[in-house]
Amino acid sequence: MEILVKTTQFILSISILVILHELGHFAFAKLFKTRVEKFYLFFDPWFSLFKFKKGDTEYGIGWLPLGGYVKISGMIDESMDKEQMKQPAQPHEFRAKSTWQRLLIMLGGVMVNFVLAYVIYIFILFAWGESYLPTENAKFGIMCDSTAMSIGLQNGDKILTVDGNKVENFNKITHDIVVNNAKNIVVERNNEKVNIPIPSDFISKILNNPIFISPRIPFIFEDIPSESAAFSAGFLKGDKIIAFNGETTEYFDQVKEKLKQNKNQEVTITIIRNGANKEMPFKVPEEGIFGVFPLQTPSSFFELKSIDYGFFAAIPAGITKGTEALGSYVKQLKLLFQPEVKAYEHLGGFITIGKIFPATWDWQAFWSMTAFLSIILAIMNVLPIPALDGGHVLFLLYEIVTRRKPSDKFLEYAQISGMVLLLALLVFANGNDIVKLFK
Repeated sequence: MEILVKTTQFILSISILVILHELGHFAFAKLFKTRVEKFYLFFDPWFSLFKFKKGDTEYGIGWLPLGGYVKISGMIDESMDKEQMKQPAQPHEFRAKSTWQRLLIMLGGVMVNFVLAYVIYIFILFAWGESYLPTENAKFGIMCDSTAMSIGLQNGDKILTVDGNKVENFNKITHDIVVNNAKNIVVERNNEKVNIPIPSDFISKILNNPIFISPRIPFIFEDIPSESAAFSAGFLKGDKIIAFNGETTEYFDQVKEKLKQNKNQEVTITIIRNGANKEMPFKVPEEGIFGVFPLQTPSSFFELKSIDYGFFAAIPAGITKGTEALGSYVKQLKLLFQPEVKAYEHLGGFITIGKIFPATWDWQAFWSMTAFLSIILAIMNVLPIPALDGGHVLFLLYEIVTRRKPSDKFLEYAQISGMVLLLALLVFANGNDIVKLFK
């Protein structure tokens, strides 16, 4: 069921983005009286799932869910229609239009994707507002895994700055370290400031493990399954652990370590129940676990910052949020060209994107992901690679500057080269996904 929900969200999101992207090309083509022969969601080699014709345009849905396209008359595109290009140019064809008109037709899809992302962010803030944990409100400090401890971070550290900058939102600490290639973290430890240098290979490590730190939380029992060791020992929902064998032990990381150290041992656990201390005998099982997870809802322990937006206040806030997302993705894209970071190993395809969607249907998460994917789609399409919109734009800019149009034969070879490159990237990205499934 979880896979079905994620897949449905992914397909719906991509379908919305592809249709609107192609609609951008379609609208400018129609504006300049350019014939559009096909408008398809997904690709349709050999056959289509559904189609109908209205006017000069055939509308349809293909069976290969790798995007979509509009086939514009008189243009060298993925259809590789050479016969049409051999005929004299007709007034309704793309090649007969002025350079600036062809440029706008090619940029139409990217423009729609950028605008769409900003519009979605505006309406997300208007509908749901914004809520997050301020870093300074993580009053118990952080919990560290082995990756964090490898650079000197410790459980209970309170993060003050990353590269000298205060990180307002706790959930953006990892993001800021990665995209800004941070060199140091300053923490508060035992009421003193401690500088933690970040080694050059650390970013590659946290790309493998992005949740290397989390807010430190007390250990309070939540749901206790009847088959768990905790249930058999008599623990109840709401019990808060404060000590193991008389030694203060109140945080999740501390409890986890004590359980690990006392496998198959009888221990006395002190809890707070209904405001009173109570000692509970407990035989730690061989697995070294209670068989439950503690209460982990941030609002139960921390003061979250919540901001509600009226419609007009949501507009500048949404534009700011969209601009930040755009800048963040451009910085992440640059990591692909830094071999020491090994970001290329984390380049993912459809499985990676699908996994990002939540396991249960959440409209706020869906639209947030769709807005970010819209930015990704815009940036990827504007890259100067033949077969992408950016490749066509590159040749058009060349034509504007030199006042010379590249030959049809050159454009044909460029289109083929671009398609081969894109196919290779597609195979590489989705190959990474498959490899990860078996790791």
